[in-house]
Amino acid sequence: MDSFWGNIFKSREKREEEITAVLKKIPIFEELNPREVSSIERILHRRTYRPGEVIFHQGDAGVGMYIIERGTVEIILEPVNQVVAEIKDGEFFGELALLDESPRSATARAKTECRMLGFFQSDLFGLIERDPRLGVKIVLRLASIIGDRLKHSNQQMQQLMHRIHELETQIQQLKETTAKGGRKKSRQASADAPS
Repeated sequence: MDSFWGNIFKSREKREEEITAVLKKIPIFEELNPREVSSIERILHRRTYRPGEVIFHQGDAGVGMYIIERGTVEIILEPVNQVVAEIKDGEFFGELALLDESPRSATARAKTECRMLGFFQSDLFGLIERDPRLGVKIVLRLASIIGDRLKHSNQQMQQLMHRIHELETQIQQLKETTAKGGRKKSRQASADAPS
């Protein structure tokens, strides 16, 4: 009988250690001490998604972030159904919803069976009330991550704008070359025409 209960508690401890290891890899939680990580772990929501199951739809109100404990999630732009990212074990998405309930900008769908952890805005606000120091630590890390992503997006936008400008210049040059070629052929055709 002792081995039965021992196995139950061992499997529970192992699962908690796995979750702690996943949380320590998430930038929002990586600088937290063991007590703080334990506090976060207690308020996380656990759920398993089947392959093809939608986690949230583009346009849904954002309610929180998701951490992939195990599996692969596709981020899809609607209505063209274009996969723009695949997120895997130990990664997270939807973190902006911890601060803002604006509509989701894409759909998230499980590509494989996914064991997920949810950390929702109401959980964060409750944590801020119970443990303001820990709540502020998380919000500051979240702000830093969002700021880094915004900087990265701005760099990508600048590169795209530069590329668009290059393409516009090439198009203009092609138009000019085509127009000159057309005038030259027109003059040649006039010269070759019998009088």
